[in-house]
Amino acid sequence: MASIRTACRLLATALVVTPLCIIPVVAGGPSASAADRLVWFGTYTRPPSKSEGIYVSRFDDATGALEPPRLAVAVRNPSFLAVHPALPRLYAVAEVGDHGGRPTGAVAAFAIDPATGVLEPRGSEPSGGPGPCHLSVEPGGRAVLAANYGGGSVICLGLGADGGVRPPVPGTPGGFVQHVFDRAAAAGINSARQEKPHAHSVDVTADGRFAVVCDLGLDRVLVYALDAAGATIAAAGAAEVAAGAGPRHFAFHPSGRFGYAVNELDLTVTVFSVAADPAGPLRLEPVQTARLLPAEVTDTAGMTAAEIALHPSGRYLYASTRGHDSITTFAVDAATGRLDFRGVEPIRGRTPRSFAVAPGGRFLLAAGQASDTVTVFAIDPDTGRLSSTGTTIDVPAPVCISFAR
Repeated sequence: MASIRTACRLLATALVVTPLCIIPVVAGGPSASAADRLVWFGTYTRPPSKSEGIYVSRFDDATGALEPPRLAVAVRNPSFLAVHPALPRLYAVAEVGDHGGRPTGAVAAFAIDPATGVLEPRGSEPSGGPGPCHLSVEPGGRAVLAANYGGGSVICLGLGADGGVRPPVPGTPGGFVQHVFDRAAAAGINSARQEKPHAHSVDVTADGRFAVVCDLGLDRVLVYALDAAGATIAAAGAAEVAAGAGPRHFAFHPSGRFGYAVNELDLTVTVFSVAADPAGPLRLEPVQTARLLPAEVTDTAGMTAAEIALHPSGRYLYASTRGHDSITTFAVDAATGRLDFRGVEPIRGRTPRSFAVAPGGRFLLAAGQASDTVTVFAIDPDTGRLSSTGTTIDVPAPVCISFAR
């Protein structure tokens, strides 16, 4: 990795750096075997991190082996990633507050070298607000949506036939929505973290008709009707969580009947029933709030929840807690979607801002942002419980894990 970093520094001195600070990386390395799957790591490049951008590795779905990473592309603060459903394209937010001389972050597109996982820049567009921290690609590959944490807003950008990001369509304000802080102070509100809207994630339904946005500042999970072809969104409802909960990330059950919001501030998961008529709105109804940590953990000062994901089978749900530095396993009731606590597993690192279940469902990769590590865990098919495989690789400040499709 040191040689790659040196080459990138030399190349940077010879190129005019764009506002997103993107520097192409020369392709190379061994070709993939049949069992290999490319996996990318989004990172924070801001000090004290020593990261230079997005890193790529190879993961073996059969054995859980994970190769040491290499730099895929140099880019500033690519904190969250998403892969196009059909094209060799990867998208990243630039979690910054200044892009092109404007108070905004950016959404960038990259072409994937399928043999090496190296990324080549394919342009970027402003995200419409500072601090974009999450993005999703519409299942049909027609649009990409991003949540601006700092700006408290959501943007929908169209994608071209080549996967390139298009600017907002002139005269269609529905491509960008600014959240409004319209509630009075209430008991339980975290005045330091919930002083204004903070859109923290945006996820699209499997049919591409709706987008669900967790706003940590508003204690709401908002629903937007999505017109992917027109690259616009329109308010279509909202669900409340407990005051001061701070919804962060959302996950849909594979059946589409349930949804789950991990609440960063009160260390819980809110379970929703999901209903949608073929031509009607999407409705979220809270049915349960489940605590992430065991009852014996009473001192939770400095702890915050982060990521949430379902097993491909839909039988298990996982959520991470920073400070406790663990991942919680829940069993999912197939009929009701309700959760049954099954235990916590330390990540063997620090600050699990992100983790991801490998597509085969046999392993989970946990990113330790503060320990500069990614660790592989095996998933017990009968219980969903995690156990360390002993495999850990060094990745600087990893904050997102994204597998190739």
